Amino acid sequence: MDFTYDDEQVALRDAVRGLVGKTYSDHEHRRQTVNEDPGFDEKQWARMAEMGILGLPFAESDGGVGAGPVEIGIVAQELGRVIAPEPFLACVVLAGGLVSAAGSAEQREEILGAVAEGERVLALAHDEPGRGWVPTASAVTATEQGGAWTLEGVKEPVVQGARADTLVVTAALPDGGTGLFLVDGDAADLQRSSYRTYDGGRAAKVTFSGTSATPLGEVADRESTVATILDVGRITAANEALGSMETALRLTTDYLKSRKQFGVTLNTFQALTFRAADMYVSLELASSMVQWATMVLMSGDAQAASDAARRTSLQVSRAARHVGQEAIQLHGGIGVTAEYAVGNHVARLTALDHLLGDGTHHLGELVGRIGDHEGVDPLH
Repeated sequence: MDFTYDDEQVALRDAVRGLVGKTYSDHEHRRQTVNEDPGFDEKQWARMAEMGILGLPFAESDGGVGAGPVEIGIVAQELGRVIAPEPFLACVVLAGGLVSAAGSAEQREEILGAVAEGERVLALAHDEPGRGWVPTASAVTATEQGGAWTLEGVKEPVVQGARADTLVVTAALPDGGTGLFLVDGDAADLQRSSYRTYDGGRAAKVTFSGTSATPLGEVADRESTVATILDVGRITAANEALGSMETALRLTTDYLKSRKQFGVTLNTFQALTFRAADMYVSLELASSMVQWATMVLMSGDAQAASDAARRTSLQVSRAARHVGQEAIQLHGGIGVTAEYAVGNHVARLTALDHLLGDGTHHLGELVGRIGDHEGVDPLH
């Protein structure tokens, strides 16, 4: 398989790297940004919109660029390199992806055009307390009366749920199945409680109490649509993790080359060099899986993409844990401090691992699918 970027993809990578690198090359600036609400730089978000980044996945007819999974992966990797806190994954890929997949033509044009321009922030309200990483909803229920829909229940955690101008909400339908609804951020009977997440971002507990909602497209069971977009999100998150792991490895090797002990740099000690080499092997295995999964996503085969998302998420989960733990260990005491970048990379890798299903979850999913395949004839 050819993993080489074409000229336009290289230009996109360089442009995004220049934009986010200029803003977050100084790690102290990122620390200050995440310490203040809403946990990301609104001006940087606007600059990303001006560059066309926020409209990349959306069709041109909806105000977007019409780019594919490879371009989305490039952006995610560059954001991961500097652990940029802007909610590209949560807003554009997940919430925006559902609007693109299920919304009416009018909804797509209005909402996605505003997202692409940086004028509207979306949040996906799907996760529910006590239920992990499934494409269905049960804790929030939708009720229809006189042609009007209302929602009741709790969603948590909702990434950037307090900042979002519009919530894309999954809810259990009266006749069964999982529907999709839009809720304005300033709707009556809507409560949003924001808090900091492990990686310095923001999430919220969102409570619906007879809150008015608008169906996203037709009222129907959207479980398969939600499952597909979650898989797209998993592959995008894997790309972001890949960028973060690359930086963590670079910071570690630079440290080993510069930090001295007993009068010599740490890379003089063979055991430490071997451990850094093992980190590189884990990174390369993850890189191959991520690029393969991204190309599978291009095929449009939902089942193949689902399998690829789980296999890749499992590999990336293991690689991130290995690279992260070794990066901390090889940096010694400074590796766990908030003032040093490597600890923040490990925190983000941990958060990504738990966002859409950790390695144990995906391993269980893959094991459960073994019965879907026919047995192998031992004589052949």
